[in-house]
Amino acid sequence: MKENEPMIRVAVIEDHHDIRDGMSFLIESSDEFLCRAYGTAEEALEAFAEMPPDVVLMDINLPGMDGIACSRIIKEKYPSVHIMMCTVYEDDEKIFRALSAGASGYILKRSAGDNLLDAIRELHRGGAPMSSSIARKVVASFRQAPLSSPEAALLTPRENEILDLLAQGFRNKEIAEKLHVSVNTIRTHIYNIYEKLHVQNRIEALNKTGRI
Repeated sequence: MKENEPMIRVAVIEDHHDIRDGMSFLIESSDEFLCRAYGTAEEALEAFAEMPPDVVLMDINLPGMDGIACSRIIKEKYPSVHIMMCTVYEDDEKIFRALSAGASGYILKRSAGDNLLDAIRELHRGGAPMSSSIARKVVASFRQAPLSSPEAALLTPRENEILDLLAQGFRNKEIAEKLHVSVNTIRTHIYNIYEKLHVQNRIEALNKTGRI
């Protein structure tokens, strides 16, 4: 750390006490960082109202509000805050939803270890640190060519509206609230979308309609 250079403010949002303490200890071992840790998204958001951090390390599976919903709120209120998911999940849907919600990095807890501090530095510099397995999934998703526009045009305006919201990382319940309909109605629309596009999940649907 250069002399007179301000410390990087890091927030850890993690509900498991041992993991939270371990990450905090590692981060505070460097004089580059000032770390604050929170057990819930709600607790963190309340603290951010007074002083938002520079970098957030976010778990996905949190009690109450989950990490993806929290990431979306943070990016809406504090656009300059850099978010990195630090989680055990590596399925395509969670990766896509997290990145769509505003996360710039995505690392797996099992592979973080000694690389965590370097990942925070990279994120703070505007980079997008990712575990290698996650990076391969992201690259693979961009290699999948979408179908022609006439196929996407088979969808109704409402179905396209729902796909747009899915592309932004919203969940079925959140979409239902936005559109003032029931969750079952949203599920029916999504089922119809899958049938029309001949796909099995939302990632394939978004790829086929050119949304990712």
